[in-house]
This record gives sequence, C-alpha cells and structure tokens, in this order.
Amino acid sequence: MNLQTDEIKQYYAVRRGKLAEYMKNNGITAAVFEDTEGRRDPAVRYFTGHNGDALLVFFSDNKAVLIPWDENLAKNQAVADKIIPYSRYNRQNVRAVKELLAAAKVSGKMTVELPSVTPYPLFLQYVDALTGWNVRCRENSLHDYVAEMREIKDEYEIACTKKAAGIGDRIIDMIEEQVKQGEIKNETDVALLIERECRSQGCERTGFDTLAAGPSRSFAIHCFPNYTSAEWPANGLSILDFGVVYNGYTSDTTLTIAKGELSPAQKKQLDLVQTAYTESLELYKKDVPIQAAAMKATEIFAKAKRTMPHTLGHGIGLEIHETPIIRTNTPAEKTFQPGMIVTLEPGLYDPEIGGSRLENDILITETGNEVISHSRIMYLMETSKNPGF
Repeated sequence: MNLQTDEIKQYYAVRRGKLAEYMKNNGITAAVFEDTEGRRDPAVRYFTGHNGDALLVFFSDNKAVLIPWDENLAKNQAVADKIIPYSRYNRQNVRAVKELLAAAKVSGKMTVELPSVTPYPLFLQYVDALTGWNVRCRENSLHDYVAEMREIKDEYEIACTKKAAGIGDRIIDMIEEQVKQGEIKNETDVALLIERECRSQGCERTGFDTLAAGPSRSFAIHCFPNYTSAEWPANGLSILDFGVVYNGYTSDTTLTIAKGELSPAQKKQLDLVQTAYTESLELYKKDVPIQAAAMKATEIFAKAKRTMPHTLGHGIGLEIHETPIIRTNTPAEKTFQPGMIVTLEPGLYDPEIGGSRLENDILITETGNEVISHSRIMYLMETSKNPGF
C-alpha cells in the first residue's frame, strides 16, 4: 500500500488528536473503551492498531494507555503511550480504570465517560470505585462522536479497504471462471475457495460467514443455515454474499448467478435490481442527502409493486456494518461526504422466484464516487444466447 510504519503511526496520531480536542471542548477528562467478548468496540483498534481483547483509557491530554489481554501481541502491533498487561489488575476492568485514573493525578472537575453499552450493574461498580469522579454512561456521548469520526475514512483506511476489495474482485473472477469450467459444484466449494484465497492473499479473515445460497434458499436475505453444501449455482437464481478483511478493514460484496432458462418473473426481478443499482449509484455523491438514494431504489421497486426488505446500504470499515445507513428514513440533513465507504446493495426476494442482490463498495469522492469492488449479476445460460459468458 506504499505506506511505511512511521506514516501509519501518523494516522493514529491524527485520530487521537481529534479525540483529545473533542474531550477538552466538552469537559471530559478521560474516556474508557472496551473491546472484549460481548462488548466489542473497534475504537480500540482505530486509535491504537491493537487487534484483540483490551481496555483503552484515553485522556484529554492526548495520552493513550492500553491494557491488553495479550501483552506480546500489543507490544508487536499497538501504538500507545503506555501498555500495561491486563493481568496486573487481576483481569478486573473496574480495578484497572480506578488505578489508572488515580495515577493520572488530575485536578479540578474530573469526568470519565464509559461506553454507552456498559451494563447497569457494571456502571454502578464504576461509580462506587471512582470516588471524586463524575462517571458518565449515556447516549449522544463521546463514543457516538467516535463512531461519526469513523464514518470518514483517512488515506490509510481507504488503502486498506481498496486492497480488500481488490482481493475480493480477484476471488469473484476466479469464481466466474471456475463456474464456467464446472469446477465449482456446490456451496461448500465456493465457500472454501474464498477462505483459501483469503489465506493466500494475506487477509486476516473473511468479513463474516460466507453466505452461499442456491435457488432453494436464495429467497432469504441472509440464508440460513450458513454451512450447507447444496448445488451451487443451480438452475435459477443463486446468491453469494462475502467479504474479506485486510489490515482490519473489510469488503462486502454480493453477486447473483442466473443459470439456465429464466422465467419472465425472474428476468423482470433481475432487471429491477440492476436498474435500482444503476440509478441509485448516481446519487452516491458529495452533499447529496443519503435518503435520496434509498428513495430512488424504493421508487423503482414500488412501480413494479415490489418491496426491498432491507436498507439500500451501510458503511463498512473495521466493522461489516457501520454508519451511515442508507435508508429512506435517514435524516434529510445527513449527506454523503468524501471519505465515506458505503455499500450499494439493492435486492429482491421471493420464495418462488428466488433472490437477487447486487452489492458493491462505493467510495464517496470530492467529484462523485468510485466503485472499488466489481461484483455483478452473472448470466450462465445453456445456449449461445447467454449475454454474460
């Protein structure tokens, strides 16, 4: 990605600088971020680069203290002012935060903000332990501000996501070729191909469990169960939804394979999905209200008396689903902004017809947008009339 370690560290420094400024302006002395089983928070990785269970205590003077479960991993990959092993505090979050705040020796009004997802009993433990501190746990908090920060990707995040999308494109091309050659015969074949390529291309993992659904299960938005081995692709409409993670950042794409002779209803459904994709993409632009794109897709489907049962898209990054959400009830004042990376994924589903979804990852730019992944609707016909092969 042509980024050296020192350059990457600068991106973390810029992010932490913005957070420190926000804290000073809002009278917040310290903030706690917790990435642990049951309460995952990618903000820990966003500010430090550490991938793993950890507490992060961040101070308004721009000091970051990381308390990792795996000290060796943290020392190898994290960017923090101080790294203290979790075991030093007997693996107790409240004790760790209490001792760190006491050691900070701050004066005046002292406010510490906890994640809004902190369970109430745990919040009470913090209140009892942090004598002299104003302990906050609320909506519209510092943690919400961080989520908004993460909507706009910096150059490093964009490079990582483009790399993930590029690997995903390579996989899609391989799938197309192997389907044509008859080498992929079932859902297991395609899922294992994706995992194998992730490993060979230096990815961390898949973005989520790969969703490969033949015609008998493609009617579901997300097929269930995930781990099946039915024929794929079979005659009719098959769906594949997958993502790959590179340096923490995920892609998210869905392709539809239309195989064999299609019914008029299936052809109409595919045309509707493609039209919604093409026309909505025109609205993925700087300063355009996000709801406008969702309204466009909804309008196209409504004219055909069809309804899309999910949002038109969502942000991606360190998580597979991030803000903003592209839907009709997104506040009108919320607009696309340069640096956002969002999905565009119109879809229609029917128990008789089957499911169709076309999903790609879109980078909003100063002049419009850049489609950074290249999924598509693939047509696999039995005759020379095939338009896609």
